[in-house]
This record gives sequence, C-alpha cells and structure tokens, in this order.
Amino acid sequence: MKPVRIAIIGAGTMGRAVAQGMIDSGFPASSLVMTAKSEDTCASASSDLGVEVLRENPLAVRDADIAVVCVKPKDVAKVVSEISAPLKEEAPIVSIAAGITNSVLTEACQAQHAVIRAMPNTPCAIHKGITVLSPSEGVTSSQLELSLRIFDCLGRTYVLDEQHMDTVTGLSASGPAFIFVMIESLADGAVARGLPRQIAIEMAAQMVFGAASMVLATGRHPAALKDDVTTPAGCTIAGLLALEDGRIRSVISRAIEIASQRASELGEPKV
Repeated sequence: MKPVRIAIIGAGTMGRAVAQGMIDSGFPASSLVMTAKSEDTCASASSDLGVEVLRENPLAVRDADIAVVCVKPKDVAKVVSEISAPLKEEAPIVSIAAGITNSVLTEACQAQHAVIRAMPNTPCAIHKGITVLSPSEGVTSSQLELSLRIFDCLGRTYVLDEQHMDTVTGLSASGPAFIFVMIESLADGAVARGLPRQIAIEMAAQMVFGAASMVLATGRHPAALKDDVTTPAGCTIAGLLALEDGRIRSVISRAIEIASQRASELGEPKV
C-alpha cells in the first residue's frame, strides 16, 4: 500500500487519540506529523507518541496527503484558512469539531480542498469508539478511503449524510458522559446496600460493557434482551418499574435531543 503522510493539527485529547490509534494499528510514527501551540505540549506529545510535533501548522501540512484538524470549534476556520495554501491540492481536510459544517470548512479553505466533517467520541482513545464521517460533494473515493483507514483505527466508523451530524454528536459524542453518570448511579445504589465502592464501579462498568456487547453480537432488539432477564414477579421487573417511575426513557431521550440542539448552535456565528 502506498505510504501516506498524515498531518494532525492539534495535540489535545482527540488529536493524541487519533495519532495513538494509528500507531497502534500499524501506521509508522514517521508517517505522522502533529502540531501544538506550546513548546511544552510539543515536547510531551513527541515524547509520548514518538512523532514529529511542530508549532507551525502551515509547515506541518506541506507534504501531507491529508490534514486532520483536531482543534476547538472556535479555532477551526482560522486553522483551515492558514493550512489551505501550503497543503497539496489533492489532499482533503478533515475536521472533528462539533457543529462546524462542511460549508464552513469549504469557505475557510476557499474551496481549494475537499472537506470531510468527522465526529469521533472519547472511547476512540482506547480504540473502542465511534466515528461518523460526512464527506462533502467533492470528496473522491480514494480520499474517503484514506479517511476511513485513519478512523477505523479507533473503533467503528460510519459514513452518513451531514444532516445527521448534530444528532450523531448528541448521541455518540456526548453519550459516553451520560453512560458514565448511569454507571456512577448504578454503583451508588450498590454502595447504599453495602458493596465496596470500587467493586461496585467495576461491576457496573463490566455489566454495561457486557450488555452493550450482547446488543451488538446478537443483533436483537434491546427490548427483547431486556425481556429475557425479566421474569414474572421477579426483582428485575420491580427495578424496571422504579426506573419508569422516574421517567427514565424520556429523560435519556431528551438528553440526546438537547445535546444535539446544542451541537447545532456551536456552528452558528456569535452575535
């Protein structure tokens, strides 16, 4: 396979996760170059990952076959604008910033590059994440394939129309935080009954992992799997009724809805 040069703009949590995932999946460290704002961050990222880390974004993308922009939404347009000219014309620009649309990316690079909107989540840091890619109309099959090669290193990757990206952000990007709250709450219930906290947390986390794995492995509807555990007059149905007393379904669904709405607001210009 033809060797490629990947520029990762930003050495924060997600930038490092992308780089680490690629290295762990067989990409040579020499194929990566990253950027960071401070000398200290450059030094720590280079030491941790074994890759070249620069402070100048235009210099980093000069020989790159793709640029993956991992900066905050407020900084995306400026970064894309400054890397557009030195980046090879055939190299796509991928942005992982929530709320930043392909039209914003295209305008920032003055339509000089194909652009791809991406939304990974934090479990990508341990290669158990989800990334959704939404390519603009000008993206070629080879450009999309290279993007998939990168993000497949971090877990599962989906390609969806851009109209779904804000919902994806509310579900898969914000979702881990909601699951962490649920794990904490499950553990609290066990601690209230006398179980040591660390054991309660580990058991709750493993239980959530196992239940999620069953959904993916069996392909069955979650309701059917729930019914398998729910015997008549048993402890599970009693607990389920307590959850329904608290309107758990609508509360969780509304959390996704509100987070998705907020994601759409992130891309709106500040007044």
